[in-house]
Amino acid sequence: MKISPLIQLARVPHWIKNLIVLFPMFFALEFHRPQAWAMALLAMAAFCLGSSAIYVVNDIHDRERDRCHPRKKDRPIASGRVRLPVAWAWAGVLALAGLALAMAVNWAVLVILAAYLVMQAGYTFLLKHKMLVDVICIALGFVFRAVAGAAAIHVWASSWLIICTFTICLFMGFCKRRSEVATLGDQTEAGRHRATLSGYTPELLTHLITLSAAVAILAYLLYATHPDTVARFHTQAPLLVYTLPAIVYAVCRFAMLSMVGKYADPTELILHDWPFQVAIAAWAVATFALITYGHHIHDVILHMLGVK
Repeated sequence: MKISPLIQLARVPHWIKNLIVLFPMFFALEFHRPQAWAMALLAMAAFCLGSSAIYVVNDIHDRERDRCHPRKKDRPIASGRVRLPVAWAWAGVLALAGLALAMAVNWAVLVILAAYLVMQAGYTFLLKHKMLVDVICIALGFVFRAVAGAAAIHVWASSWLIICTFTICLFMGFCKRRSEVATLGDQTEAGRHRATLSGYTPELLTHLITLSAAVAILAYLLYATHPDTVARFHTQAPLLVYTLPAIVYAVCRFAMLSMVGKYADPTELILHDWPFQVAIAAWAVATFALITYGHHIHDVILHMLGVK
């Protein structure tokens, strides 16, 4: 059998989600340490392999439902290109390789990845069929990634890291459900593909997206203006608040495109929608500049304003 169906089964493009493992590197100001980079990248690789193992198990479990989906029917297992014994073996190899890499980082990352795998297995076989719980599990999966990134470089995972990660990923999870409803169209047909979609009406999802987006933006705003944030980055003022327009644009565009089902899932949107990419890039560059040179930028602003 050709290797390409196995690579497709691992959903390599979805590894972009694991970049969140690197976030503590920047917000803890540890990006100048080569050793921290090595451990963080190794932890990210462990989560890439671990998440791929879960994708394989999910595709095995959902193979019949995927055959009812206009896009997912072409997945390797649903289309019959990969046999079940091979798929199970591939999932085992990926999971063990991920755990081995996590153990090479430290025991904390190993425990976090193991907990992530257990939660995601529970999601695949049970929790994905429970409304609201399914999306909460998706968001918690990203929290596990962020906390693992902090553990990899031996820094404390701040409450703000957890809150902001959870709220923005909760929003993205509801957007994913809205995109699925838009793609499948008919509510009955959507329910055949995913049981919870029969209960996730477009109206309900619109409310949930609006609520989670507002909470996510507010959480980021509170983080940007919190005295501890100002003190950590030595900006002497809440300069991170000026990155808010990029966040608002990215969140609103993400919601807009998800509601019309333009992309199959959030990963496809992130990888192919250039206006969204520009907004995120602008936020990333501005944030990096502010947390690195914030005190100099503050002094320049004061000088330009003639404030002593």
